[in-house]
Order: sequence, then structure tokens, then C-alpha cells
Amino acid sequence: MRPYLRHLNSTKDLRTTYEAIRAGFVMLALEKNRRATPFVAEARALKTAAVKAKTPVDLLRIEEIQSALVTAAGVSDKATSHLDDSDKRDAVNGLIRNFLEPAGANFVEELVFRFLLIRGDTLGGSMRNIGGFMAQKKLTRSIIAYLRVAGSQCKWLHSETGVWAKLPKDDADVELYLRGLCWETHEGKRTLLYNVTVPLFRNNVDLSLFNCAAKDMTRDIIGDPAAYIALGELKGGIDPAGADEHWKTARTAINRIKDAFSKRDLKPHVFFIGAAIENKMAIEIWQMLKRGSLENAANLTNDDQMASITGWLCSL
Repeated sequence: MRPYLRHLNSTKDLRTTYEAIRAGFVMLALEKNRRATPFVAEARALKTAAVKAKTPVDLLRIEEIQSALVTAAGVSDKATSHLDDSDKRDAVNGLIRNFLEPAGANFVEELVFRFLLIRGDTLGGSMRNIGGFMAQKKLTRSIIAYLRVAGSQCKWLHSETGVWAKLPKDDADVELYLRGLCWETHEGKRTLLYNVTVPLFRNNVDLSLFNCAAKDMTRDIIGDPAAYIALGELKGGIDPAGADEHWKTARTAINRIKDAFSKRDLKPHVFFIGAAIENKMAIEIWQMLKRGSLENAANLTNDDQMASITGWLCSL
């Protein structure tokens, strides 16, 4: 039996329900609030320190808020590294002259508002990638759950340290820092990596499963087309308005994968997981599954489908 038939009966099963979309937006709102918490705390600390100043110019004498003044002047964290001290002073002087002094006695409130405005832009930038991050978290948790139930030994790759380690028994929140997993099947060692640029066609692939152990995971393995067991696209955006665009990107990537490997007479398993799947998109995915140009697919918002596709992935 084809693997997708274990959890899909028709295009209807692929479509994202209204309830799932609503729950997805609520989850995004909660995540945005979680990520905003440090910025709010910084703003409170800024206000506490800034009230010592009697005039806007006095702010320049409070050493611990100089970095925050640069931010409030409109200089992002990214831009800061490209400016020298004189540029930053000019920006802060402009903030004081053009905005804080005209605010009169309310200059501290004006400072805090402008600080939060720029921090809000930083938050907005990070939220643009939040769909993919949350999708990766959910998939990771589903894979770990399957491996735990199966009694499989598992290692994980820390995204910041780049170190492989045995997955701890208390693995709460490990998916926040995870870039890869390694486990063993009856067929041998398997290593899954997120966001790999595949040298064969020089493009990023969301999910790549390799026929090797974690200790053998090298650039040579990544560069060897025969080492790939499966490749998949993961699209976590929940907004139906962007579903078609996400699918176009994923479909192009899937076709690129198929074409590149077929030229080497190789046929790795190719799959798709998406959060926002509209009717037209569901029909196209179903057709690809039926003709074999896509081997498996699942809706990220459906827990049963996720359990099925991760079980399939872990058993390859």
C-alpha cells in the first residue's frame, strides 16, 4: 500500500479546516507575545533609568542607556554593526533635537515609545520566519514521540553549538535548539538534517534524510547524491492568503529534487508537509501522489496525519 493511503483517503483529508486555521492564528499570537516579553522588559528598564534625567540632553550622561538611545533613534541591531561611534552620536542627537525636546515634560515617554517602535520592527522581522520555525518544532516533536514509543536510541544536533549528543530523557523544549536527529532502523543508521543546501542542485531543502550515522555526517556525505534517502518540503505558514505562494515554492523545489536525482538514476523518497492547504492545492497534491511524483504528504495541523508520516519517515 502506498504510504499516503495510511492517513489520506481523498483531497478532503488534505485541506486545512477552519478550526485549524483559527487555532494556528491563536498560536502565532501567543508566540508573538512570548517573543515580545523581553522587549517590554527592556522598555521598563529604560524608563526606570531615564527618569533620572531632568532634560533630554541629560540622557547622554546616563551610561547604561546609551545602547537603548541608539535603538530609539531608529538604528536597528543589524545597522549598528555598520556604523561607527560618530554616526551613532549623530543619530541620538537627532532623536533628542527632533523628537524628545519637542515632547517637553513627556520626553521619557516619547523615548520609550520610540524604543518600542524600533524593537517592534525587530520582532516583526523574526515573526516572518515563525511559521517555518513552529512547523519544524511540531515535526521534531512528532518524530521524537515516535522514536520514544518505538524504544529507539536517538541523538540530536544542537543548532548553536553544532554538537551531537544523546537525546536526554527530559527533552522538554529541545526542539527549540534542534537542527538534526539521528536514529537506527532495521535498515541501518539514519540522520535527518533541517535546511540543507544540496550541492547536486545548489538549493536549500527543508528536510534531508541521510543513510549514515551522526558521527559520519560530513560535507562529503552531503555532497554524495547516493547518501540521500528522503527529501521533503515543510511549509508552516497558516494564513490561507499565502498558501498558494508557499505551495508554488514547494512544488518548484520538489520538481527540482526529482529532476536532479533522476539524472543520476537515483530515486529518493520525496514528501510534502504543509499547514495551510487550500482546495485547489489539495487537488494538485493528491494528483501528484496518485501518479507517484510525490510519495507522501500530510497536513501539519492534523495530528493523526503527522503521526503517520513521521512513522513512515522513521522507518525508511
